[in-house]
Amino acid sequence: MLVAPTGAGKTLAGFLPSLVELSERTTKEKGLHTLYISPLKALAVDIARNLDAPIAGMDLAVTVETRTGDTPAHKRARQIQRPPDILLTTPEQLSLLLAHREAEGFFAGLRTVVLDELHALVTSKRGDLLSLALARVRRLAPEARTIGLSATVRQPDELRKYLVSQNPSASAKSGGISAPPMADLVVVKGGAKPDLHMLDIGRTLPLSGHTARHAMPAIYDLIRGHRMVLVFVNTRLQAEYTFQELWRLNEDTLPIALHHGSLDASQRRRVEAAMAAGQLRAIVCTATLDLGIDWGDVDLVINVGAPKGASRIMQRIGRANHRMDEPSKAYLVPGNRFEMLECRAALDAVEEAAQDTPDARLGAPDVLAQHVLGMACADAFDPLGLYEEIISAAPYASLSWEDFEAVVDYVATGGYALRAYERFAKILRGADGRWRVRDARVAQQYRMNIGTIIEATHIKVRLTRMLRSKPGTAIPRGGRVLGEIEEDFAETLTVGDTFLFAGEVLRFEGLSEDECLVTRAGPGTDPAIPSYAGAKFPLSTFLAARVRAIIADPFEWDRLPRQLSDYLAQQRRHSALPGERDLLVETFARAGRHYLTAFPFEGRLAHQTLGMLLTRRLERARLRPLGFAANDYGIAIWCTKDVSERAALSPGFMEALFDEDMLGDDLEAWLDESAMMKRTFRQCAVIAGLIERRFPGQKKTGRQVTISTDLIYDVLRRHQPDHLLLRAARQDAATGLLDVTRLGMMLRRIRGRITHRALDRVSPLSVSVMLEIGRERVYGEGADEILAEAEAELLQEALG
Repeated sequence: MLVAPTGAGKTLAGFLPSLVELSERTTKEKGLHTLYISPLKALAVDIARNLDAPIAGMDLAVTVETRTGDTPAHKRARQIQRPPDILLTTPEQLSLLLAHREAEGFFAGLRTVVLDELHALVTSKRGDLLSLALARVRRLAPEARTIGLSATVRQPDELRKYLVSQNPSASAKSGGISAPPMADLVVVKGGAKPDLHMLDIGRTLPLSGHTARHAMPAIYDLIRGHRMVLVFVNTRLQAEYTFQELWRLNEDTLPIALHHGSLDASQRRRVEAAMAAGQLRAIVCTATLDLGIDWGDVDLVINVGAPKGASRIMQRIGRANHRMDEPSKAYLVPGNRFEMLECRAALDAVEEAAQDTPDARLGAPDVLAQHVLGMACADAFDPLGLYEEIISAAPYASLSWEDFEAVVDYVATGGYALRAYERFAKILRGADGRWRVRDARVAQQYRMNIGTIIEATHIKVRLTRMLRSKPGTAIPRGGRVLGEIEEDFAETLTVGDTFLFAGEVLRFEGLSEDECLVTRAGPGTDPAIPSYAGAKFPLSTFLAARVRAIIADPFEWDRLPRQLSDYLAQQRRHSALPGERDLLVETFARAGRHYLTAFPFEGRLAHQTLGMLLTRRLERARLRPLGFAANDYGIAIWCTKDVSERAALSPGFMEALFDEDMLGDDLEAWLDESAMMKRTFRQCAVIAGLIERRFPGQKKTGRQVTISTDLIYDVLRRHQPDHLLLRAARQDAATGLLDVTRLGMMLRRIRGRITHRALDRVSPLSVSVMLEIGRERVYGEGADEILAEAEAELLQEALG
């Protein structure tokens, strides 16, 4: 395990042992020597380019190739027969290689596995899939060593366990609890401290909103004053908006580009090539460029919006001056006053080199089901042998034999409630006791549907030209693909609607099979921006704790911008501020409604779940809640009955309302009827192969997948409530979309520490979350003006 600062050269260091061995290899020795695994396709391509120089400089006869989803099929087939010396690929492609009939011969001569940006791989289901793949690689190539590379690690021991075989059954036989095996650790200290600042634009920031429209002129000036700038944003929606705003200001016609995951792959590659060649002055990008890309000419990173996590911001600012001896220069650009607090907490974390990488996770059962099917596609397997292999992977080290048997039974039958349907039977047991894939069709469907990244279903956006056939009619024809938008968004459009995508304002002309047909809209058209479902980062637990600490300590306020310290002082005068471990709850009446606001500072996901559970409790208390709104810092619930009065009459009301027991029956009851739970189950069903998204020559629409999984969900709930996939969905709900684990930690933290203030009007702090009410679909300049008007009205009311 090699931990080193960004720009220290750790990736090339990881390849050094391989280059030494390959330089000494005889011409008779052929086959795959080194396997490099990257979380990003772009990173694999970039590393391949960077390896060319040392290989050419040492005059080595070494072949280097990449293998990603973009690699042509004929090249992938050739790689199986004649593998390169060094293959750079992704976790999904590794699993596909291992499921191939010729996997044993392909990996037999493997000597080194290099895992780059390991911290980004191990904290998700993708990391679970990779851990299982590594367990199989260790069996096929027992002589191979594994090298993990990472720049940002809070708990290196978790990553060290991930790199080696755990063998829990061996330690159990020895009769004692021994320390888990770990890889050797090499930590490289040093590196220049980053030059990081919060951008001061000299004006008061709003209390809500995330567009940072007020800062766009200052961001454009920074681009003009630097050679090459990466402008990071947190969502694809923000990327489109920021790119459009910068082009609106671009009087110098500077080459500014856009890069996010929904753009067409060829467009992303063109942007990356142009950046590498020094042809661009700036790229507006999302997390697609967070990791490892080595563009030495980038001399400034700008992060628009709150960083959400200390490790993420350190990773991003490391893209600037990508050399160990030069400080990375970066600016944080808060979108509102609360994001100023987050930025201050992130600045402190970077100064201390503190990290907030998530803890290691237990392996997901739906991922294990996918892997079991993949191993059957490669060759018949003996269940005991496969079990021993699986528990050597760190995330699955505690997997019991009974749980493993349940997974195999699921792959073989679909589970007790579905075993009557042949289509769910993927593997068959032979007379020799070994399991085999049922037929070639099942193997083909496995290969087409591999992976754990389940995003909202997308359809292609094709820029067409309109041909007039008869008076008053037009037919869209031809044109190039710009990228993909989410199917749900496309289905809300009617002909003539406009939206912003790929940096252009487009006019919707209709849907054709799996394509959204568009033309360019006329100048001055007001767009509705696609609301992408993915990539809404929650505030990390680590930064949330730092934000609470800053709010609770007035001595810390001296380091805050004046507008922010004044705002906190106003809140303290009019109501109260929460202690570092406390929860502030405010109740007040406004415009004929009764409001309850609370400030846990635990992130939007946990707050949305809390809002749903609190509204159920308030309904039972006959306070008639009408709805709630949430952001990263707090929630607001509005009722028709007086919450302040109920709290005054029942002294223990607030403690009971926020009691941890809401995560029992209330949570179960809500999960049973929640659309969110069905969505989580849908993702598990796709990963586990219960429902296939892709078939030879066709692809299911998101609506078809939804209908199929919703029907199965209802059947399983009635007839097999302990089904493997229902358990997997509940496990996901705890840490994923619902963030139940974090909510539980918060409820335990605030027990006996709730500060309730019954107010006669809204407080300054409550204004921020009140502005979230009814603004989900509003975005852009008009939205900022609406928010500004609402903020002015609420603040005037709050401050009397």
